[in-house]
Amino acid sequence: MTLPLLIVDVQTGFMNDFTHHIPRRVVRLIEQETYSPILFTRFINSPDSPYTHLLKWDGCHEAPETDLATELAPYVQSQCVFSKPGLCGIPNELADYLNRHQIQQIAVVGIDTDMCVLKIAMDLFDQGIEPIVLTDCCASTAGLQAHLAGLAVLSRNIGAQRLRDAGLGEGTLAAPVANQNH
Repeated sequence: MTLPLLIVDVQTGFMNDFTHHIPRRVVRLIEQETYSPILFTRFINSPDSPYTHLLKWDGCHEAPETDLATELAPYVQSQCVFSKPGLCGIPNELADYLNRHQIQQIAVVGIDTDMCVLKIAMDLFDQGIEPIVLTDCCASTAGLQAHLAGLAVLSRNIGAQRLRDAGLGEGTLAAPVANQNH
């Protein structure tokens, strides 16, 4: 039996020194052929969103920032991409998909551990779907402390046993140095 995989916001606008390694790790995860279906979310920051008005952040309004990471392109099917317009939780279309397909457990990976990954995992939990967060395939644009803070909150709210290591972290918690081939 395969487990569905939800890839949260692994998109161009969230690539930096702390997250650059995530697309390659997610590809390695997909290539294990343990996960099906492969589902994606992408964050789109609408001009009237709270991020724009309250936080004065205008990133991820349009392509190329809203494009999924190029490494993931071979695995993307348009009907399995769910846009989140200004929201960090589960979009209604994804919730409907999970309901229709009677998903009871799902692996979750992506960016930002302390924001969108956390919110989606908690939304899944609230809907009675068991999220399995693969910690070494998640990262935060704000760095290691933010990633670890997200994991700490998730541990308390969905249970530490739902935080798992996929074995792709090469033995480190922090992102590999950007110019190395990891």
